[in-house]
Amino acid sequence: MSDYRFVDRLTRDAAGERVALVTGLMARPASISPKYFYDAQGCALFGAICELPEYYPTRTERAIFVLHRAEIATAVGAGRQFVDLGAGDCCKAESWLPFLAPSRYVAVDIAGEALARALARMAPEFPELELIGIVADFTDGLDLRNDLGDSPALFFYPGSSIGNFSPADAHVLLADIHRHCVAAPGSGLLIGVDTRKDPWRLADAYDDALGVTAAFNRNILRHVNRLISTDFDPAQYAHVALYDERRGRIEMHLEAKREQVVNMPGGARTFAAGERIHTENSYKYTPAGFTSMLQKAGFAHVRCWQDPARDFAVFYAA
Repeated sequence: MSDYRFVDRLTRDAAGERVALVTGLMARPASISPKYFYDAQGCALFGAICELPEYYPTRTERAIFVLHRAEIATAVGAGRQFVDLGAGDCCKAESWLPFLAPSRYVAVDIAGEALARALARMAPEFPELELIGIVADFTDGLDLRNDLGDSPALFFYPGSSIGNFSPADAHVLLADIHRHCVAAPGSGLLIGVDTRKDPWRLADAYDDALGVTAAFNRNILRHVNRLISTDFDPAQYAHVALYDERRGRIEMHLEAKREQVVNMPGGARTFAAGERIHTENSYKYTPAGFTSMLQKAGFAHVRCWQDPARDFAVFYAA
């Protein structure tokens, strides 16, 4: 076959989405869910971030995959369904396809347009592989049982995206994945996790010299403007990235450069000069700490691979 199947499972509750966004923005402190980063421009900016010299996670994870490819492939096994969570442009998963020879490739992402472009690109390159795109927001719960059936699956969640969840919410997602694995014996999870390290290195990774991450952060305001007809001026907000050592997380904020009055559904909201909108957390883990999380989610067998500097970790859990 030289085509792909596309399923839109994104539950669109426009009224509920507007209420949730406005509630977050009216709160003190204000916040916006990081899922709103990923409109078309946000996806492109994130792709650029991954190639920045300061942003070590992508290249370090890639180096671990290359260095330990054969060992990881042996541990994972061939011929399984390959379920790419947060697939984006599908490039990370694509590099594994020749080594794992999956029975089919299932790409899951909230950004439907980007996912469709990626699968259209891949279809001619993998004419014999069944390609399925599922547009879904698995931050609200993962349920792919009707899509996957009972044959073994490899769940692939690279890039340390698990760090965007609070530890409690990360446990819920990992437990959801584990339930899928139990339902199809022989399944497992291959996941990338950023590790704790010097705070200055973490801060630099989220506040690059070129300002790409700042543009990515401010772009969320443009997206919100389109979604709920607010009138944020992104240029009037400074990108702030800081490391909270006690919580073990990077925080991203947008800080008003001067007082801002923003019109939104139901009324106006004044942001004082220096007031921040919290847009993202990125939790970092020790290998032992994340192994414990996997075990608490139900996984009995966990393996870990790292780069020589121990900057990043890749786990296979079954």
